[in-house]
Amino acid sequence: MEDLTQLLEAVRAGDQRALGEIFSVMYEELRRLARRQLRKMGRDGALDTTSLVHECYLRLARTERLALDDRSHFLGYAARVMRSVLVDSAREALAQRRSTGKPLVTTPVDIPDHRVADAEEMLLLNKALQQLACSEERLAQIVGMRYFSGFTVEEIAQNLGLAERTIRRDWEKARFLLAVALR
Repeated sequence: MEDLTQLLEAVRAGDQRALGEIFSVMYEELRRLARRQLRKMGRDGALDTTSLVHECYLRLARTERLALDDRSHFLGYAARVMRSVLVDSAREALAQRRSTGKPLVTTPVDIPDHRVADAEEMLLLNKALQQLACSEERLAQIVGMRYFSGFTVEEIAQNLGLAERTIRRDWEKARFLLAVALR
């Protein structure tokens, strides 16, 4: 753990080699995170676990200065980057589908705990989530961690420094607001 703390300090100072070392140290945990996210999207063949982790690394490596405080903060940030990769992939898949004339799928009216989303759903949900973030940033953060990253209530509470009861309450509120936004 001390090694990780030192590596995070080096990344904050701008050392790009340290980011590569963090990915080496955290690789299996990042793969688990990627698998969770891919379960939400479904496997359309565009991305697999390894390519999602590698794309996450490439995007993080392009960032000049990363302000990562600790392991939880790093994993939360990596989860957001992975979500961004998946949303971009969904946009691309949807654009290809539109150009081929295949029928599009309708949007959900509820955001369940565990569900595989198709490309259009993912884009609509991402847009609704961005709107939610404008007014309720913490709710949007919880949805991102729970729905897109597959974090448990306990992991989210630990990551955000909040009570599990607060996370559950915010999760239900966010689900309701997103369901309304998606109608």
